Amino acid sequence: MAGAWRGVARSVGRSAARIGRNAWPYALAAVPAGVATWSVAETRMFTLRHDRVTTLAAGNEPLRVLHLSDLHLLPTQRAKLRWLRSLKDVEVDLVVLTGDLIASPDAIEPLRQALGGFLDVPGFFVLGSNDYTAPRWRNPLRYLTGPSSEDEAETDETPLPTDELRAMLTSGSWTDLTNRRDEVEVRGVRVTAVGVDDAHLDRDRFPDRAAATEAEDRVPTVHLGVTHAPYTRVLDAMADDGCDLILAGHTHGGQVRVPLYGALVTNSDLDTGRASGLHGWPGARPDRRGGEVSTWLHVSAGLGTSPYAQVRFACRPEATVLTLVQPRGEG
Repeated sequence: MAGAWRGVARSVGRSAARIGRNAWPYALAAVPAGVATWSVAETRMFTLRHDRVTTLAAGNEPLRVLHLSDLHLLPTQRAKLRWLRSLKDVEVDLVVLTGDLIASPDAIEPLRQALGGFLDVPGFFVLGSNDYTAPRWRNPLRYLTGPSSEDEAETDETPLPTDELRAMLTSGSWTDLTNRRDEVEVRGVRVTAVGVDDAHLDRDRFPDRAAATEAEDRVPTVHLGVTHAPYTRVLDAMADDGCDLILAGHTHGGQVRVPLYGALVTNSDLDTGRASGLHGWPGARPDRRGGEVSTWLHVSAGLGTSPYAQVRFACRPEATVLTLVQPRGEG
């Protein structure tokens, strides 16, 4: 009897081995299918991130800044619209939008409804290429060879109602920073800002430095730089202008990232190590206590994708609340 059972066991083992040898091609084939499924699902895994930035003068209360970018909104994206509406309960003092907000003329009113709770909060915005013209299909593999060109971005594209979008965004308390400067006072802090049009389309024209006023000596000041595409020429100009914090989008955080490696591209001349998140500029390894960083750079991975490349991998769609605080040891 024991010998019979040993024979059965050997037979089962041989069968299992044959099945295993035959099954491994199917297992390998399942890997890309699983990655593709996850990449589509991840486009709806919206995340609200939080970070602290040491910029405020001594004695000021923390200032909360909501950074939104690259929504690429379509009116049919109900999950994204629901998530945006859910942000109404987030307490912020200032809103900054860094472009590529819509992907369709019909998206302006849904965007207004989704962000309506913030329209009366002081804010700044600039626009991106997809706020001027509707997206069209391009081979996504071309992004691996370098940034798409201005000519490529503007050829045979359909204009979007940019003036209508601007009118909606300025209907409350938000200020258009397209190649200009402005300022607001928020909770006793004078927030000055300089912005440029989309550098990816070579529309950026850095505005001249405003003359100093007596008020600057009396009211604590935070100076912001706002741009859609984080090209180094713009970042350098903003750092030279004395910006405490630069806010940008455009990169989608790489959109498809390699685990343990990071982004492969930024679609600009920004290094991939700063494709998203908070970094020093130009320093690559900032001291987060504020001791060695004069200009911070925050690049948002954004909330959307092109309608023709609706995938993300290891790069969840995001908005960020940046809390501006004073450096340790001050106050």
